[in-house]
Amino acid sequence: MKSLVVLCFLFFGLCSNAQKQDVQKTIEYFFEGFHQKDTSKIKSVCAENMILQSISESVSKGNKLSDEAAKEFYKSIASIPSSMKFHEKILSYIIQIDGTMAHVWAPYEFYLNNKLSHSGVNTFTLFKEKDSWKIIYLIDTRRK
Repeated sequence: MKSLVVLCFLFFGLCSNAQKQDVQKTIEYFFEGFHQKDTSKIKSVCAENMILQSISESVSKGNKLSDEAAKEFYKSIASIPSSMKFHEKILSYIIQIDGTMAHVWAPYEFYLNNKLSHSGVNTFTLFKEKDSWKIIYLIDTRRK
């Protein structure tokens, strides 16, 4: 009986870890597309009606919440000049899952032409649609 309980906990832990890996791979694929300016790749892991918001934090200007339509987000990614080098470095992933919903907390640093531009936290909410995770909500903080 004792070994059955241990096996159940082990199986649950392995399943939970596999789910977290799938969620993290979805976010990594999003950023792979982002860095390649490949909107098709980004769209493949995003829900059609994804919500995007940003919180800009500034002592002098105050804090500001802004919304961006997914269509405008994709357009802005596609229009980044090839001469501009950018990289968003994810520092860690904290992933929580409840059934078909996942939440990811991902601190980051954003580099523009190899120079730190700003940092903050991305938070993603994902929905498991059939066998794949889709990003339904993305909000980030931005501070200099």
